[in-house]
Amino acid sequence: MEKKSYSPIVPALTKNAITVLERRYLKRDKEGKILETPVQMFHRVADTIASAEKKFNEQADTSVIAEEFFRMISQLEFLPNSPTLMNAGRELGQLSACFVLPVGDSMEEIFDAVKFTALIHKSGGGTGFSFSRLRPANDVVLTTKGISSGPISFMRVFDVATETIKQGGTRRGANMGILRVDHPDIMDFIMCKADKKQLNNFNISVGLTEAFMQAVEKDENYDLINPRDGQISGTLNARKVFNRIITQAWENGEPGIVFLDRLNRDNPTPHIGAIESTNPCGEQPLLPYESCNLGSINLGKMVQNGQVDWKRLKEVVHLCVHFLDNVVEINNYPLPQIAAMTMGNRKIGLGVMGWADMLIQLGIPYDTEEAVELACKVMSFINDEGHSASQALAKTRGAFPNFKGSLYDKKGAPAIRNATVTTIAPTGTISIIANASSGVEPLFAVSYVRQVMDNDILVEVHPLFEAIAKERGFYSPELMQKIAEHGTLRDIQEIPQDIRNLFVTAHDITPDVHIRMQAAFQKHTDNAVSKTVNFANGATVQDVARVYELAYKLDCKGVTIYRDGSRDQQVLSVAKKEQPVAAAAPDKDTSTGKRERPKVLKGWTYQMQTGCGPLYVTVNEDSTGLFELFTTMGKAGGCAASQSEAIGRMVSLAWRSGLQARQVIKQLQGISCHSPSGFGENKVLSCADAVAKAIQAHLSANGGKVQHTKRVFLKGACPDCGGIVEHEGGCAVCRLCGYSECA
Repeated sequence: MEKKSYSPIVPALTKNAITVLERRYLKRDKEGKILETPVQMFHRVADTIASAEKKFNEQADTSVIAEEFFRMISQLEFLPNSPTLMNAGRELGQLSACFVLPVGDSMEEIFDAVKFTALIHKSGGGTGFSFSRLRPANDVVLTTKGISSGPISFMRVFDVATETIKQGGTRRGANMGILRVDHPDIMDFIMCKADKKQLNNFNISVGLTEAFMQAVEKDENYDLINPRDGQISGTLNARKVFNRIITQAWENGEPGIVFLDRLNRDNPTPHIGAIESTNPCGEQPLLPYESCNLGSINLGKMVQNGQVDWKRLKEVVHLCVHFLDNVVEINNYPLPQIAAMTMGNRKIGLGVMGWADMLIQLGIPYDTEEAVELACKVMSFINDEGHSASQALAKTRGAFPNFKGSLYDKKGAPAIRNATVTTIAPTGTISIIANASSGVEPLFAVSYVRQVMDNDILVEVHPLFEAIAKERGFYSPELMQKIAEHGTLRDIQEIPQDIRNLFVTAHDITPDVHIRMQAAFQKHTDNAVSKTVNFANGATVQDVARVYELAYKLDCKGVTIYRDGSRDQQVLSVAKKEQPVAAAAPDKDTSTGKRERPKVLKGWTYQMQTGCGPLYVTVNEDSTGLFELFTTMGKAGGCAASQSEAIGRMVSLAWRSGLQARQVIKQLQGISCHSPSGFGENKVLSCADAVAKAIQAHLSANGGKVQHTKRVFLKGACPDCGGIVEHEGGCAVCRLCGYSECA
């Protein structure tokens, strides 16, 4: 590739952005040494994507378009999806983020799908599946005269495969599992993640039909259809099923819902096939063996002098469509079937990030009708200009190959290069790189507390808020700390009311506002909108029901919700420090530093039978919760006794340093030795397993949880750095280190 000369642009990267780039994106040698700077990465991506011009004109000078691409991404006006940043110009060359694979109703088809999943995950992509073609559990298998195990059992096979595959240390495998609501096993599917240890590599969503939703409204029964023969195999009450979905989502955020008939209503190529599933985050409906290439415009960069810069926005939209169409052309697809289907439809997904930043710069609070109206205007503009750009490309490059027979194939209508143009995806780590708010979400927090050493606390403040606070004269480090502890500006009187209104956060906003904003963007988006409706911990099942019903009424294509604190491993509490901790999740607190030991502690001792004899586990608490753990073997001495003592010391240190009880349990449970004890539920695999079971018994004895009365880190725990985990766009992201549940 010829050497290019670029304008001397230095990207305005934050410390967090550089951290994320160094951890996951920059090229390394075999020893792990970083080989490129962020600027060199942007050069690499721009040059590689521009090289596609040669596919259409061998004499093309790629330097001009490469310069335009470079300026756009280095100025953080637009960033493509993570695989493109990671892999463009590198040996792997796989640039797509998401794929959908078919799962047919035979062993051969199922395990072909498992194999294909492994290849996709190895290349850095995520996968979506519909398991609706699989016959239900206990159904007849004619070839063997046996009975089938059903779709959920095979989901576990995919889950184990995903868990096993390492994706080069940059991206993890992520899956979406969808089951039609009229499948006979639907109730088991709704409950399949009630045990939070199961299917952790899957997001799950129920595929709802219009017929089902009409039955819900009328409180009627609906038919269950056996996919093996298409025959009715039973009926269920639609309202009861809908309520079960809602209750389970309230419990732990899943299942989500997708409106299948709406996805297929807007399927641009129905003559090629029906849409059965989406990518892992739910915003990209795809045909079997189809992939999509995504990217997001940073709307925060599209404001000049307090006004939307429509001129630059138009320029960027046209350039982005050109960029993403080039990505389709040069992508190294992991399977020939995927290459054929993707090249046949040439779907791209241009979305946005920095929406909350744009609103703040314009002085428009997120939770206002003015914001909803602007959302419609901005996304309508992007969608219209995106289609115009795709039509312009079609004049020189041709329409997508499957154009004939598509929804676009109408008399007098212009040809178009891409079957879909717009998608609003979760922006996760790329919004961290761009220092932008996530997708179309509100701000999750204005100020963050970050622990950098044992007792060294760093407060990170949203740059727009910091600038306004200094300009208006109410900035102070103490106030920023206070904001971080509160998680909201709502009741902080030192801050002017207009600023409190402007910097509303995800938990300040009513669920209705979340859905109305999602619906506004959905109205002008080809594919779907990935967004999370965040609920406070005290939200009711009825609150969740209202959101699901409103999403259906406002023509959304799916819904993802998260109730604060509803998952053991991810805490997102926004309560003030002085507020009591909810009884539902009090053992999930995190403290700063190591707590000092009081002279007197209360404790409980549990006898556990192990293969090495009885093990006595003592759990002690101080005023803030779990504090230390001691173990004593029935027989003194020996390796078992010393190892148990070591486990006790490490657990004590973990608790005194703020680690959650359930994190300790997760690490210890299931460890086995040569001499297990007991049977069934009473089986103890090792001394470590016995300690985990003793802690569980202690939690149960205290009403399921251990009472805590204070906490310092109020917004949760990233498994990588201990920072705040945000639920946005159907995913969980830490903006301090770049951890993402979906990538």
